[in-house]
Amino acid sequence: MTKKTAIVGGGIAALACAVDLKEKGVDFTLFEKEKAVGGKLCTEKIGGFTIEAGPDSYLPEKYWSVQLIKKVGLAGEMLRSNDEHKGTFIFSGGRLHPLPEGVMLMVPTMIMPLVRSRLISWPGKMRMGMELFVPPRCDHKDESLAEFVTRRLGRECLEKIAEPLVAGIHTSNPDNMSVLATFPRFVEMERKSGSLIRGMLTAMKNRPTRDPSGPPMTYFMSLKEGMQELVQGCVQYMGAERIRTGTTVRDLVKREDGYRLTFGDGTTADFAAVVLATPSFVTREIIGKMDAGLRDRLSAIAWSSSATVSIAFKKAGIGKSLPGFGFIVPRVENRRINACTWSSIKWSHRAADDTLLIRSFVGGGHHEELVSRDDGALVNTVREELREIIGLTAEPVFFKVYRWFQGMPKYTVGHLERIATIDELRKEHRGLFLIGSSYRGIGIGDCVKSGFDAAAAIAAL
Repeated sequence: MTKKTAIVGGGIAALACAVDLKEKGVDFTLFEKEKAVGGKLCTEKIGGFTIEAGPDSYLPEKYWSVQLIKKVGLAGEMLRSNDEHKGTFIFSGGRLHPLPEGVMLMVPTMIMPLVRSRLISWPGKMRMGMELFVPPRCDHKDESLAEFVTRRLGRECLEKIAEPLVAGIHTSNPDNMSVLATFPRFVEMERKSGSLIRGMLTAMKNRPTRDPSGPPMTYFMSLKEGMQELVQGCVQYMGAERIRTGTTVRDLVKREDGYRLTFGDGTTADFAAVVLATPSFVTREIIGKMDAGLRDRLSAIAWSSSATVSIAFKKAGIGKSLPGFGFIVPRVENRRINACTWSSIKWSHRAADDTLLIRSFVGGGHHEELVSRDDGALVNTVREELREIIGLTAEPVFFKVYRWFQGMPKYTVGHLERIATIDELRKEHRGLFLIGSSYRGIGIGDCVKSGFDAAAAIAAL
């Protein structure tokens, strides 16, 4: 039997798998229940604005994203951030503070910028410096990110730096977020160097130099026409004829020579291999009849909901320059937004020169109830927050709200153990693969890698 493969789901993990299967000459069909593929990679062009519904960038450090971009012929479309404006600000105590120079995520690597910063109190600064003398843990058990950061760098570092920075990535609460699943690099630094500060300094010293033959990269990269350009590139590469949109997969059963999918309209189709690139809460329903144990393990993965609110203002009505790329808000400040990006400052090609496009983030482990408010109420909430935080009183000329209900998996303590069990149960079903953000990384690069890995395993069947 040929390796006829079904890919269920149309997010970036599914698209990466499809592109790689096409490259390897493996026959496949991709099924997506929505009207279009792309998942959270959704860009809209409205009235001269380029609006991102989901992620606005990728990390070239996670090089699988760059590999996919090159595979589908979009290398020339890669867009650097405008780093002449680069800077992260933290709202604390009623004002914006620059993140001290040399702080890498949460780890200080330079003394004087931290000393001069008004963000952290003197006791907090001393506690962060004492990290050099905190002994590493002897066991390898998982712990929450809050426990890890507090143990190594102190409570103030957690509340004012680590939590808001991490919340912008994982939209989760650090009190139950698995440090092994979300920041294994820091755990490894503690084990190898005995200190995060020593480990980070060593990593910076040994950082490979940039390949001069390749294009220059910034820490965050995007695409000139927005992140959906990658979706369009993938579709063009694999062939739109391989995609079945508006098609719901109801369940999956094992057969002697593969699997049978049942669709929402009751029809069926047989495949040698199946890739489920759906969220874990969808995957558990599809495989529930075939493997109750696997279904129950998938049910243990929790999800959070969030919204992005893009609002545009005429620059003439703002009356001030805005610092850096935007700001983040610690949870202890009890504000109703988590972060804000000056989208048209951070990226070119996002708005007209006389207009500023701002994107705010709501929900994601903190005040998730706000996500369910109607557009008008949510926009008013964000405007109230912007007025109180940065003094922005101008009238908007445009707004757009996107909601992502159950949009981000929560990697809670014990996540890697749960995933290991899921992997063992999944291996009992030859030709079945689970990919996407539910399992081993929420970023675009991690999702792309999961798609590539599944394609390689299918080609080897």
